[in-house]
Amino acid sequence: MVGKSIYNFINNLFQIPRSITGDGVRETLGNIQENYLPSLNIYEIPTGEKIEDWTVPKEWNIKDAYIKNSNGKKIISFKDNNLHIVGYSKPINIKLRLEELKEHLYSLPEQPDAIPYVTSYYKETWGFCMNHKQYESLKDDEYEVKIDSQLEDGSLTYADLLIKGKEKKEIFISTYICHPAMANNELSGPGVSTYLAKWLCERPNNRFTYRFCFVPETVGSIAYISKHRTELDNVYAAFNLTCVGDDKDYSFLPSRRGNTITDKVARHCIKYQQSNYKEYNFLKDRGSDERQYCSPKVDLPMVSIMKSKYGEYPEYHTSLDNMDFISAVGLEDSYKIHTECIEILENNYFYKSKIRGEPFLTKRGKNYMIVGGKENDESRSAQLILDIMSCCDGNMDIIDISEALDIYAFDLIPIMQSLESDQLIEKN
Repeated sequence: MVGKSIYNFINNLFQIPRSITGDGVRETLGNIQENYLPSLNIYEIPTGEKIEDWTVPKEWNIKDAYIKNSNGKKIISFKDNNLHIVGYSKPINIKLRLEELKEHLYSLPEQPDAIPYVTSYYKETWGFCMNHKQYESLKDDEYEVKIDSQLEDGSLTYADLLIKGKEKKEIFISTYICHPAMANNELSGPGVSTYLAKWLCERPNNRFTYRFCFVPETVGSIAYISKHRTELDNVYAAFNLTCVGDDKDYSFLPSRRGNTITDKVARHCIKYQQSNYKEYNFLKDRGSDERQYCSPKVDLPMVSIMKSKYGEYPEYHTSLDNMDFISAVGLEDSYKIHTECIEILENNYFYKSKIRGEPFLTKRGKNYMIVGGKENDESRSAQLILDIMSCCDGNMDIIDISEALDIYAFDLIPIMQSLESDQLIEKN
């Protein structure tokens, strides 16, 4: 069961302290390269280098962080949960009264059991996060605060993998590797992406070339665009993999244009998996790396097929987005729908009939007889062939034909291949 394997992948990487830069990103990508994708390419861009309108930030690493009360007891420790520290906190070692300390503490009164995820990448500060019950229990005291971190010149790390196919046209799959200790909003994307890449490495005779990208969100995708713009000109279809781990209903975020081949195949596949999915609005609801990849001067045909969408579930960006929130079943669903989208794209040709009129099916072993005015399996199969042939005018691809006949395109692929083998249709 591939879902269980992806779940274990996520569990193994869950405790690594990731951010938009640093050793946590390197460790995560190194693990993927060593254990899953040996051909993964890992890159470094130095601090200060200009990438489009942005500049690569300083690199951040952290060894430890805690708050002790006057009795020397640690009341908060980064080593208990990565989310206890505000991401990119500067190093500090001071003593503070509670009133001053509270200016640097973050909690969620509306979710008293959750530790919030807070970052400050581009404004130098420091802080700690805790659940609100613990925040409310703090006593007026003098507290020792220590953050053993480094914020200095280094580099931004990202990775990609190219799987060459028969055509130069590419299917681009991007995911991010910068969030600590979150399962659905972070590691579900890299997990499903890694196993899709493994499958495509082993899949024979890929039509398209596949480009997988593992980046820190926002600044990483901008860096990738800046460094690989020429290669991205070959992109035919694109998927952003995020929030693909829970077992709730599907969510769909279309591309900026909303009418690309990726939109077409994604809507078709989701409809046949689950009729009650929710489609979001790109302009109103975008929030991940599609903001960069779909921006006007890049304009990739990128969509996101998610389960619970970021920002739409209460566990989002908190410690409750943990290994209990995702499931092997949800991960398997997401893996399956993306493999089926890819299989449909791989076989999505425009077909035209090679004969005039309808084919004589009897000589091809198809019984079109209707007994007593009632159809049977053979007659329905024959009628389906005639219906398909009627659509093969050279102007309809497999998805168009499937929609016209109300058949899942994934199930139509072997029928089209059989008709082509029988010399009844040909690719236009």
